[in-house]
Amino acid sequence: MDLLPYDVVEHILERLDVKSLLNCKSVSKQWRSTIRCRAFQERQLMHRRQSCNPDVLLVSVADEFYLLKRVHQAMRTLVLGSSVSVRILTPWEDTLYKVCQSSCDGLICLYNTYASNIVVNPTTRWHREFPLSTFQRLDRYEHQVGSVSWAKLGFGKDKINGTYKPVWLYNSAELGGLNDDDEDYDDEDKNNISMICQGNNNTSTFCEVFDFTTKAWRFVVPASPYRILPYQDPVYVDGSLHWLTEGETTNVLSFDLHAETFQVVSKAPFLHHHDYSSRELIMCNLDDRLCVSEKMWPNQVIWSLDSDHKTWKEIYSIDLNITSSLFGSNGFALRPLGVFDKDKLLFCEPEYGDQLLTHDPKTKSYEFDYRFFSPTTALPLCYFQSLISI
Repeated sequence: MDLLPYDVVEHILERLDVKSLLNCKSVSKQWRSTIRCRAFQERQLMHRRQSCNPDVLLVSVADEFYLLKRVHQAMRTLVLGSSVSVRILTPWEDTLYKVCQSSCDGLICLYNTYASNIVVNPTTRWHREFPLSTFQRLDRYEHQVGSVSWAKLGFGKDKINGTYKPVWLYNSAELGGLNDDDEDYDDEDKNNISMICQGNNNTSTFCEVFDFTTKAWRFVVPASPYRILPYQDPVYVDGSLHWLTEGETTNVLSFDLHAETFQVVSKAPFLHHHDYSSRELIMCNLDDRLCVSEKMWPNQVIWSLDSDHKTWKEIYSIDLNITSSLFGSNGFALRPLGVFDKDKLLFCEPEYGDQLLTHDPKTKSYEFDYRFFSPTTALPLCYFQSLISI
């Protein structure tokens, strides 16, 4: 290697997997400096995305007795097509976290109402904690009086500045039962409650963004003028987070993470009003494409958005008669997770997340890729191995 020009050495290193690169850091100071360089890390990630399938991660794996904390694992990685999985030990093994469904540059974002949020790279084991948002702190009080919220955290990247941003978007009525006279609140929470209560009269939503530079949450004003559907996961694609809106016609709402502005990306005429829209419609990122899955028995159709022409194209159709015989009947739409081997669709059982199935559109076949053999709950998502940290 010493006889090669160093730019050639870099090109070779870029094509190695993360585990090998971590070992290569001990070869020399120059190699260590190269591998720590953000530009090198981004090139390595690009090669990984172009040449390999994504990996699958299971978050907050628990058996059916998880409420009693008898068995709980923070994270496991999977080898698709087998029963092999590898546990990733973390400092938060005893805490059940939720996870943002969109990974970003190999990073995933964990959140919990009662513990610090965490951005983690499951490949390198790097992680960074960040504080609870106003919504999370106030939602904790709501939980104490028996109210349960449905908003979910989004996580993505400002492609212009290269900064990563966790984002909360929630309807103003989400915290409508708060009272700033409650003695349990501190002064900051009372001020935020007062703002939220005043905003409930003329504001559809509230939006909070975390800044890793200032290490603080801030409100984005104005927030979205459109209320969003409950129980949905925000989806990150190409510098923006996306939600589905409430109303007679369901639209796709986009939040540009650089400009921090909202707009309706595209009206989707095939998304008709549903009585249980949050169960029948699921947004997802498949191969860096914004997709919407619509359950209309006996099929579940997945549409992909052409961002240039603002048109939608059907790319998959899942036969629910077949999947119901494999998973059992379920009122929720199946959750698409990712694309493998160029066109095979990986998706999971929607209620417990403990069974993964692959659909081959060419052969129209369905095969189990992974399933637990005891009652288990898990939160699965796809990610690409990287060296990235914040």
